[in-house]
Amino acid sequence: VQLQASGGGLVQPGGSLRLSCVASGFRLNYHAIGWFRQAPGKERAFVSAISWGGGSTSYADSVKGRFTISRDNDKKTVALQMNSLKPEDTATYYCAAVRTRANVGIIPRNIMDDWGKGTQVTVSS
Repeated sequence: VQLQASGGGLVQPGGSLRLSCVASGFRLNYHAIGWFRQAPGKERAFVSAISWGGGSTSYADSVKGRFTISRDNDKKTVALQMNSLKPEDTATYYCAAVRTRANVGIIPRNIMDDWGKGTQVTVSS
């Protein structure tokens, strides 16, 4: 099972980025996928999640209305569209998978089964 996150970069406040998480080695349609982020000196925190079929999504309050999660199981890809970025969104972003077909809410990081390497997002002028 492998997850690979990409799409990070440097963006000005108010800008947008689109992160992608590509899975290999397993069938994505048995897994919920979550995005988490970790800023320097802080714990890894939940950002967003999407259920196995995409019918259920959840967001941290800090990103609601700005971020949108989506998935394409045929392409084994989960995307996180990030708009209206703020300096406080600066962090390393990770995608993770948990084998479940339940709806998703705020997912604790310690229940995730598999993690990808992170991608750095820096929001700065």
